[in-house]
Amino acid sequence: MKRNAGLICLILSICLLGNYTGSVYATMSDDTKEIVEDGSNGAKEDDSVTVEEPPADRSTGAQTTDTGSGSSSGATDTGTTNSSGSTGSGTPVTSKNLRDKKGQLSSAEKEKQELQSSLSDIKAIKEKLEKSRSDLRAYVTELDSSLSEIESKLQQINDLIAKKEGEIQETKENLRIIKIEEKKQYAAMQSRVKFMYERGNNVYLEVLLSSKSFGDLLSKAKYIEKLVAYDKALLENYQETQKAIAGLEIELEGEQEVLEAARENAEQEQKNVEELITTKRQQIKEYDSDISEHEARIKEYEASIAEQNATIASLEAAVEEEQKRLEAMGQNSNVKYDGGMFAWPAPAYTRISSEYGNRMHPTLGVERFHNGLDMAAPSGSDVLAAYDGTVVAADYNASMGNYIMINHGDGLYTVYMHCSALYVSSGATVSKGSKIAAVGSTGRSTGPHLHFSVRLNGNYVNPRNYL
Repeated sequence: MKRNAGLICLILSICLLGNYTGSVYATMSDDTKEIVEDGSNGAKEDDSVTVEEPPADRSTGAQTTDTGSGSSSGATDTGTTNSSGSTGSGTPVTSKNLRDKKGQLSSAEKEKQELQSSLSDIKAIKEKLEKSRSDLRAYVTELDSSLSEIESKLQQINDLIAKKEGEIQETKENLRIIKIEEKKQYAAMQSRVKFMYERGNNVYLEVLLSSKSFGDLLSKAKYIEKLVAYDKALLENYQETQKAIAGLEIELEGEQEVLEAARENAEQEQKNVEELITTKRQQIKEYDSDISEHEARIKEYEASIAEQNATIASLEAAVEEEQKRLEAMGQNSNVKYDGGMFAWPAPAYTRISSEYGNRMHPTLGVERFHNGLDMAAPSGSDVLAAYDGTVVAADYNASMGNYIMINHGDGLYTVYMHCSALYVSSGATVSKGSKIAAVGSTGRSTGPHLHFSVRLNGNYVNPRNYL
């Protein structure tokens, strides 16, 4: 009598488990229900039900319920989903192991606001410049400082754009992989739900009633318990995958918004740079073309060139002194020129805007000697070391702007003027073709270009002899 009572309690428990399974499937999406209903016409009735033990390892998701004749199978394959909920790429799809995406949109909004607040106030900059308008040297120095600041911001924005483009590509790839996984999980659940719909909740009771002994009943009850747990885990994994997809889509949306905002900022900062350079060009032309002060302007210009030459000559003298000191100590300088041809220092150049030699000065309207080649390359483009050597100077000068001077040995030097940014410092060893600066319009310059000079034994020579 006690044995029968226990058996009845066990049967009731299993029936309740079956009802719970039905409630789990009831939580699935409407699309899944429609698929199940579409498959109901193919349902077959089979009174003979035998159940095999489900595999202990559910890593393949395979599970078979044999209905005697083998005509109705509940084979389920979750593809690459295992019991821990990992995707085929090895990336977990559980909420604990995925990055939390809840704050992505608000974070993206914060990044956009920071980008907007960091934009240069070109109006305030120009108003500040007005104070030094009467002194060209002070004006150029002040304007170059503003230009350097804006171009530094522009570089940071461009770095952010490159970073965001990489993050977006990575997020899209993760989204592609996890959507493939979702389809596999959906197909697996579709198969299980279809089978349960065809057989109904009574399938578990049928299994129990077909038991031949109490031991067989306990074995089948244990199997059904595992089956219910498996189906529950299958649904939970699918729900976690959907959450992961939603999170990745939010992240992608936020990244794309920040990217667009960064691109707009880069465009605006580029306009700011161009506006300042245009302002600078106009100011220099107005300053130099002042008829009442024309002679004074020419003398001032010649004084600035003399200052350039004196600065460069002093650097050469310092190098020569250092070489003499090393020789006195029995050491030799390892900087030697082997006679090779130079690399073109401005590979993004569009044209030579001014050749080496005598020329008509663009703003003063007088013929003067031009000691280098002007390469009209785009602002921010690379400036390369023409040959192997040691950096003698990397500094700023009101006339030369940001400039670099390199010692190639045997009295041979190259000079790179008007750069927007310098990437090397004094004492650095550089190799032919290495990036040392960016093209700009600093110093006494009316537009983006690289002024490239070559000096041999204290005199300027035509750079084309080495290019």
